[in-house]
Amino acid sequence: MHCHHEMPFGARLQDGGGAVFRLWAPAARQVELAVEAAGAPQLRPAQSDRKGWWECRVPEAAAGTLYRWKIDGQLLVPDPASRHNPEGPHGPSALVDARRFEWDCGWSGRPWNETVLYELHVGTFTPEGTFAAAARRLRALADLGVTAVELMPVSDFAGEFGWGYDGVLPYAPHHAYGTPDDLKRFVQQAHRLGLMAFLDVVYNHFGPDGNYLSAYAPPFFSRTHHSPWGAALNFDGPDSEVVREFFIHNALYWIQEFRFDGLRLDAIHAIQDDSPRHLLQELSERVRTATPGRHVHLVLENEDNGHGLLAPAPVHGLYDGQWNDDFHHVVHVVLTGETQRYYHDYGADPLDLLARCFTHGMLFEGSKRKEGGARMSVQAAPPQPLTTLVNFAHNHDQAGNRAHGERLSQLVPGDAAALPTLLALLTPAIPMLFFGEEWGAREPFLYFADWEGELREAVRAGRKREFGHGDAHDLPDPCSRETFAMSRPDPARAQDDAGRERLQQVRDALRARRQWITPRQHMLLAGQHTAQRIGERGFAVQWRYDDGKMLGLELNLGDRPLQVEALHLGPVEAQAVYSHRWPADTARGTWPAYAARWTLGDEITQ
Repeated sequence: MHCHHEMPFGARLQDGGGAVFRLWAPAARQVELAVEAAGAPQLRPAQSDRKGWWECRVPEAAAGTLYRWKIDGQLLVPDPASRHNPEGPHGPSALVDARRFEWDCGWSGRPWNETVLYELHVGTFTPEGTFAAAARRLRALADLGVTAVELMPVSDFAGEFGWGYDGVLPYAPHHAYGTPDDLKRFVQQAHRLGLMAFLDVVYNHFGPDGNYLSAYAPPFFSRTHHSPWGAALNFDGPDSEVVREFFIHNALYWIQEFRFDGLRLDAIHAIQDDSPRHLLQELSERVRTATPGRHVHLVLENEDNGHGLLAPAPVHGLYDGQWNDDFHHVVHVVLTGETQRYYHDYGADPLDLLARCFTHGMLFEGSKRKEGGARMSVQAAPPQPLTTLVNFAHNHDQAGNRAHGERLSQLVPGDAAALPTLLALLTPAIPMLFFGEEWGAREPFLYFADWEGELREAVRAGRKREFGHGDAHDLPDPCSRETFAMSRPDPARAQDDAGRERLQQVRDALRARRQWITPRQHMLLAGQHTAQRIGERGFAVQWRYDDGKMLGLELNLGDRPLQVEALHLGPVEAQAVYSHRWPADTARGTWPAYAARWTLGDEITQ
């Protein structure tokens, strides 16, 4: 099976030979195509249709042909819709024949209720930092019980290493990770192992290095909106129809040409669009229309916690899920006691907030954040369908936003180290692991970016300003290759006693989820879940299903056992689902320290 996404941007090989190259450059007076031949670029004049589109036909062009656009006789730029830039965004683009890759037939994805996400950064997932090396690690994830791998952004950016959120060529996989075919082989290997492949995409800004669009296509950027990371994109002003198409086609491109099963849209609160039909609605409609017969999942990250775009079943114009930062934040506060920066909002009654997070989903909504992260006002969010939320104990932001990149499991008391992960895995919400979490990785995940010159110095100064309250003296250099290397978890640690124990805990928890929680997702009732505080550091949670069954959680987050009154105990005959630090011979009414127990039984009637 061959998959090729047709789009009005970039280069397109012709069936009879040669290729057509197209560029939207409304501010250019003259455009030429510079085709690399025998080490010297040959200039071909491009023709304009007076709507800003320039086109050039090259009969001898073939897969592998290197080219750039020359603007007004001076500026050489890559193709903004390049499928491959082998030397990075400051080098030439390469013509790709997407029709040559042979895909397996028969894969249509997996339903949303089966999703167990595993977020990874390609550059630090393996020592090689490539798609090919990452593909060799997938079998272990499938054996663990993961069902979906989610790649942090792979769109090409300047330099060799970075998180990926400052991409400038949205259609080209990052040159240091490998070729487009290497990425396709990664996705194909995932599918052969029964794993879905998700991709994190950034539709709210371009990175600061290697983005040439302002020189020849300034309508890409808004005149009225602003972004925290630079110029906001123009989704609602003059000429915005071309900009909208550029990003909608990008979503379709990854899903059709690379057969990704899902997209995670980064920071949608920064996608500003006052059009009658918001970009996000149109993107969802177009993706769902283009993928009949496939399970394709669309996931949001939204700092404002808006939930109006979420639906518990695939709907045109809506989204399957959204990251629930509140879950991580309140677990972090309960187990570490930290309340600085954005943890400030969770400092009052964090146990009550955690209980509400289990039963209602996201806690707060609608408020912008102050500098430093705390919300300007705290407004309670109403209950959301729990199956539309993605819960996690770790992700790239929550480690990398710290001065020293510590993972939560390294910040909590030792006896509680596994609890955050297990709590994320065993609720009706969709769970997500962060690479290395499955064996309790002790390495940090730091912020790193391979910037140079003034940009490098600005980033270094910015980190020092942000963490200048005692941490700046030994702050890792974000632009150092050593910082990048420090963020690579060592899989050898998975073979020591602690690593094997954690792996077995995660494997058993995912087996329990697969047996007792996943098959019942469609029966979960809305807004009828409850929780009760038990003593100083405990609580019980009840998630209810439409067949009268109830998934129960009994949880002690304290360092001492709890003695619990009979009123708060679950049914004696309930099916054991999973337990942590809860020996089988524990007396009924005693909850051990830092322990949790999940059961499935009939509704409690007392």
